[in-house]
Amino acid sequence: MTTPQISVQLYSIHEALDADLDGSLAKLAETGLTTVEAFDFVRRADALKASFDRYGLSSPTAHAVLIEKEANTPDGLLTRPPAEEVFAAAQTLGVQVVIDPYVPLDHWQTLEDVQRNADRLNEASAKAAELGLKVGYHNHDHELSATLDGTPVLELFARLLDPAVVLEVDLYWAAAGGVDPVALLKRLGDRVIAVHVKDGPIKPGTSSRDLPRTQQPAGTGDVPLAAALEAATSAQYAVIEFDHYEGDIFAGIGESYAWLRKTLGQ
Repeated sequence: MTTPQISVQLYSIHEALDADLDGSLAKLAETGLTTVEAFDFVRRADALKASFDRYGLSSPTAHAVLIEKEANTPDGLLTRPPAEEVFAAAQTLGVQVVIDPYVPLDHWQTLEDVQRNADRLNEASAKAAELGLKVGYHNHDHELSATLDGTPVLELFARLLDPAVVLEVDLYWAAAGGVDPVALLKRLGDRVIAVHVKDGPIKPGTSSRDLPRTQQPAGTGDVPLAAALEAATSAQYAVIEFDHYEGDIFAGIGESYAWLRKTLGQ
């Protein structure tokens, strides 16, 4: 079993980053974290790089749109920059794996949709490979709750991906999608190189499309995180994330970091 590096998805502090990027990353580094997962990095790669270098941070994984030209998410409209710009910015930051964070539910309705999504990510993978990079996909709940012939579309999608394409499983949204995250990880196998460690209440109808999506520090909610981490035998990164947090977000990240260090024996 690989012992994953502990990371944090910078979307967790997106409001703080918008207000003070450098100061927010300095505060994040004070928690002891040295690994992060960048998002919305193409337009601000140089600023992120400067702060990463200043505070000893690295971003081996990062989120950027690769499949959809435009993706309407609960958090707003995501647009796809040219792949060349995405991968150039990734190289600036030292990113090794660029992960697509979202394809909306209405583009997972048919086998043709699933094939189209896989084809586009496979195409991006081929371009990334020329630069020594990898690409992957990150789930929300709807790729698990939506099924075709009884199989979650995420699993059908995985079967159509080139072997070089990886997956990042969001454990909270997998559970919200109605599947057992532990069993899902076992089915997806070695393709899963990262997990989002996210916790909170899982109730019938919990959806990433509903706001607010209040979550809790790792180990305090309904998600079987410890068992899932044990099942994610090829995971290289355990990425803390909050879509929304009612308290001090830096304190919440710190609590999750402490729980992960104890759970992983670090």
